[in-house]
Amino acid sequence: MAGRGGVINNIWDGIIPPECQPNPSILRLSAALVWEEAHEPLHADIDFNRTCGVGPGMPFASAVLERDSRFGIVGLVPCAVGGTGVSEWLRGTRLYDDLVRRAGAALENGGTIRAILWYQGERDAVDRKDAEMYKQRLEKFILDLRTDLQSSLLPVFQVALASGQGPFVETVRQAQLGINLPNVMCVDAKGLPLEPDNLHLSTPAQVRLGEMLADSFLQTIPTPIQNYAPRSFKGKNSLVITISVDEKEELAENSHSSIRLGRRTDIDANKACGCGVGLGPGNGMVFANLEFGPLL
Repeated sequence: MAGRGGVINNIWDGIIPPECQPNPSILRLSAALVWEEAHEPLHADIDFNRTCGVGPGMPFASAVLERDSRFGIVGLVPCAVGGTGVSEWLRGTRLYDDLVRRAGAALENGGTIRAILWYQGERDAVDRKDAEMYKQRLEKFILDLRTDLQSSLLPVFQVALASGQGPFVETVRQAQLGINLPNVMCVDAKGLPLEPDNLHLSTPAQVRLGEMLADSFLQTIPTPIQNYAPRSFKGKNSLVITISVDEKEELAENSHSSIRLGRRTDIDANKACGCGVGLGPGNGMVFANLEFGPLL
């Protein structure tokens, strides 16, 4: 979904709606793997053989920040290349390798991949075989990508086509709507207004799609974490770990047990220590998202 909003006859009109304006809290990973303030066209140095315009990425990030104050910085990692079929994104292809490489670069300084946004399929609507194979290929792509990113339940938000290049649009749409993998959500773009080419979404449609993706994304985010351990939690949680001197023992706070290294009293040794805010949020984060791994 490189974005062709405002592009007519291969010329971008340069109109940037308010929802797509630069924001210091929205960054993009450039083609040179450098974080910079995001701006339209988001994919200009990625899909460089085509004229890029407005896409859903910037309005998605803007809507996330507007609707959920818990997000401080949103980092966008553009990877899309227009006019490609899903077979060109399977493991072992150049596009797949580039995607994984860029995702890895985004993690180098402590980033977290929260989701994949996937809007693709117009090219697969040209050929019957490609359309009929779409579901199988997309599911393989998702499973392989999750494996290579070491995130087996990474949320994927895919867009069901609003249009296509060939006669098998509905076949591809049904494949997209029929994906049955955990944590794969589908946002339907059908009915959104198109550019005069009857293929690409218009700028207002790109904005609306970004907002729809943000709504779906935010529905997967757990409610704000309270500063105490949930009363329903009475088991052990080996994923919540506190670094200490040389011990490992079970910790109980208000009858809620967890594993940690050492005792809190060997850190703040000169004061009497009781319940704090660490264990509750730790348990909350782990149980809201089992992909977190150990919390230190």
